[in-house]
Amino acid sequence: MGAEDQTGLQARLETLPPNVQGALWLLLSAALFVVMAVLVKYLGQRLDAFQISFFRQLFQIIVILPFLIRAGGAEGGGIRTKVLPLQLLRGLVGSSTMICGFYAFAHLPLADAQALNFSRTLFLVPLAAIMLGETIGRRRVIAALVGFGGVLLMLRPTGAVEPAALIAILGAVLVALATVLVKIASRYDQPITLMFYTGVGGLAVTSVPAYLVWLEPSWMELLLLAIMGSAGAASHNCFIRGYRIGEATVIAPFEYARLIFLAIAGVVIFANVPTVWTLTGAAIIIGAALYIVRREAQAAKEKGAGRPEAD
Repeated sequence: MGAEDQTGLQARLETLPPNVQGALWLLLSAALFVVMAVLVKYLGQRLDAFQISFFRQLFQIIVILPFLIRAGGAEGGGIRTKVLPLQLLRGLVGSSTMICGFYAFAHLPLADAQALNFSRTLFLVPLAAIMLGETIGRRRVIAALVGFGGVLLMLRPTGAVEPAALIAILGAVLVALATVLVKIASRYDQPITLMFYTGVGGLAVTSVPAYLVWLEPSWMELLLLAIMGSAGAASHNCFIRGYRIGEATVIAPFEYARLIFLAIAGVVIFANVPTVWTLTGAAIIIGAALYIVRREAQAAKEKGAGRPEAD
């Protein structure tokens, strides 16, 4: 596609309603995320999750480097940050999240790993109350508890708990914590700065463990690692763009297209057919998460209008 075609496509995209644009960005983010997840699962058959995470962070920094150079030394928009300790903490938490997620993708069916990851919205309820001082009403607490019921349904249908599933849950908790830290850090810095410190923190966390479990990648594996890292960075960028343009309550359902795409990829590529437990638990988790998103948006509108917040 030439430069003129790209310009024309971008112009046509910008004529669409904001929520349609946001939904399209989330669908593109989901597609790129699936590319990353499939490659993580394939590479994870030989390489350790620490080593894969190391390359994911390395290629993220490489991908965003031109944008950092363009931003120069602008505080809050380039490498310089107004809240360095917070950014470093967020980078450490974010990289730990990635390690857990990659381990889960490598050792669980793709749909199972992603469904458990979506429980992050449920963990946001208590974390937002504790760290951000947000008022959490009765209905959101009930929705979170129902969602956790879906998690338990996926974890213990036979009474046996898969260790990789517990790591996936730990990853969801860390994602929720990272989300809270992003909400705080984004008050001071731009998304490109947040992505840079995620990469720096990730390299710091994964470099020593990756060295200890290092296996020399083949040239084909290096190529796949580069594609995996670039797809992950691009997916994250599309995700940010989508929520920047569209309303969260309208476009949030499109984020869950990841689960559909991953389930299809799991069946076609890895012959992992989702179980009834996975489908039922995932439906409960996603339903509860969407309800929480809607209630939070309604509470924010009522607070802005000077009315008592919705519970």
